[in-house]
Amino acid sequence: MSQREFMSEPPDSPTSVGWTRVRSARLADAASPFSLESGGVLPVVDVEYETYGRLNRSRSNAILIVHALSGDAHAAGWDRDAGRMGRPWRARRPGWWDAMIGPGKPLDTRRWFFICSNVLGGCYGTTGPASPDPATGAPYGLRFPIVSVGDWVRLQARLIDHLGIRRLHAVIGGSLGGQQALEWALALPDRVANCVVLASAPRLSAQGLAFNAVGRHAILSDPNFRNGDYYGGGPRPTEGLAAARMMAHITYLSEEGMHRKFGRRLKDPGKRTVGFGVEFEVESYLDHQGKSFVERFDANSYLYITRAMDLYDAAQQWGGGDLVAACRRVAARAMIVSFSSDWLYAPDQSRELALALCRTGRPATYVVVPSYHGHDSFLVQVNEVGRLLRGFLAPGGGA
Repeated sequence: MSQREFMSEPPDSPTSVGWTRVRSARLADAASPFSLESGGVLPVVDVEYETYGRLNRSRSNAILIVHALSGDAHAAGWDRDAGRMGRPWRARRPGWWDAMIGPGKPLDTRRWFFICSNVLGGCYGTTGPASPDPATGAPYGLRFPIVSVGDWVRLQARLIDHLGIRRLHAVIGGSLGGQQALEWALALPDRVANCVVLASAPRLSAQGLAFNAVGRHAILSDPNFRNGDYYGGGPRPTEGLAAARMMAHITYLSEEGMHRKFGRRLKDPGKRTVGFGVEFEVESYLDHQGKSFVERFDANSYLYITRAMDLYDAAQQWGGGDLVAACRRVAARAMIVSFSSDWLYAPDQSRELALALCRTGRPATYVVVPSYHGHDSFLVQVNEVGRLLRGFLAPGGGA
């Protein structure tokens, strides 16, 4: 079944999780503040999350799904509260991984209990730059402390504690979510049995760092950014954020994929002009991506999340720069999946992680999926990724 077929499922479909509701938990307060790797401390932290399926009596069937840069906790089904929460875009489509999660789907809710939460510093209900600073009552803005992938994982562990779960059957994530899945296996090896890393690697390449830097520059240079204090009304830094999204989206595709989808086709062959407007279909596509993104994302959150993405280096954090030494901490079975046309997290980077795990004697499965969809393959190639996930999670599956 194609992703389009999955995506069009109504909430009453037998393979849909149906209508969902967001939940919120206060996981840090004055009695138990949340300390960050940067040295900062957050006195209050609220986390928004969703769950799908049922937790069994032994609480042994829990799987954590971790989202990528622009994702959120709404991974599957149809958000019943989209209108009330002021998130109209959610009413128009199901969760971002609805193709995978549901009864009979590769991530089968008849067997597993899935949890997905929003990351710290984001803009979807979990505490972030737009949240009120308890000391002033005003939004944090750039006064929000720098956060890290390690911080996200420790906060997710607090959520798992809150839900009464001691050990996760698996953590699954793609892209920046894949780095979180890896960090779970490294930081909390006794709390996760299986780790699935899709289209990700132990660190971002220099080229990836460069693209993120240009995106942040676009936001910071927007005259409406106002040093991050744009929440009180008036124009927001939409042009800078749109440019950042357009730049990033190029890295999610591939040359072959862009050629197949757009080529050099004109947006309107009958009305070609000579100027600097939108002439080509690829320009129109990127323009749409930028404009739709600013309707649902916060510029400050984009700064914080991309910086966390930049700073993550599993080898440095856990092995003094030696990835094999870092991987000696891992106790989980691991599956690392890369995609042949991905140039944001290239297959060679994923292979490096798989080899490091193998050199420690840890069970690891490594797969390169042929693809022309680029980095987005883990979201687009439903059949291939679904088969891999179903096989790995099956009894005796994987390595």
